[in-house]
Amino acid sequence: MTVTTSGSGRSVIVTGAGSGIGRATALLFAKEGARVVIADVDGASAQAAAAEVEKAGGTAVTAVGDLREQAVVDQVVATAVREFGGIDVLVNNAGIMDSMSAAADTGDDEWERVIGINLTAPFRLTRAALPHMLEAGGGAIVFTASEASLRGSAAGAAYTASKHGIAGLTKSLAVMYRDKGIRTNAIAPGGTVTNIRVEADRAAHGPAALAPYMGNVGKPAQAEEQAAAIVFLASAAAGNINGAILPVDNGWSAV
Repeated sequence: MTVTTSGSGRSVIVTGAGSGIGRATALLFAKEGARVVIADVDGASAQAAAAEVEKAGGTAVTAVGDLREQAVVDQVVATAVREFGGIDVLVNNAGIMDSMSAAADTGDDEWERVIGINLTAPFRLTRAALPHMLEAGGGAIVFTASEASLRGSAAGAAYTASKHGIAGLTKSLAVMYRDKGIRTNAIAPGGTVTNIRVEADRAAHGPAALAPYMGNVGKPAQAEEQAAAIVFLASAAAGNINGAILPVDNGWSAV
């Protein structure tokens, strides 16, 4: 088995691909001729995204379920291997926001859900995909981190901790597997137009403390702009980029 270095023919897994950044990423890979596993918790959204991929000239299959469940993780990897013969690219994009809660106001349920979806699930999926990339002699992994992986003023305690964890995992993987032909990078989106909603009590301590910093967000990105950065980091053009956390935030992180 060999890893394809061009866009055409690559086997790509994209999580959270039913909407937003994930959907735009799957579509952009498809336009390059990639074969894409559309992984999402929502079956109808996954099917709709797969239909768009096919229309764009790519090949798509779906894998539906909650990635907090190991059986779903195994299903996603098995689908890519069975349908496409391996895994060239893994895009760990699926994630949720918290309610901007400060630590003292963050309940166990919120903490465990956010950490489970944003950090534990992508770790498990990466762990499951790595043996196939190692067998093939290489691959590319791209995470969707966040402005909240760079600073403490972009989200609540749970989300910030989860995305700092993603930044650390990205760097650890880059070091551990750089001599095995596997590159790992992440984008750190700023404000982006997607369907992710933040339900926060603006009078609560967390949202009130964060409010002065959120004015620096600037013009929100389109999902397609985030997707372009992901596809670039997974491409041969980024062949010597490894362990990078790339802000795609209209300069927010520079303020």
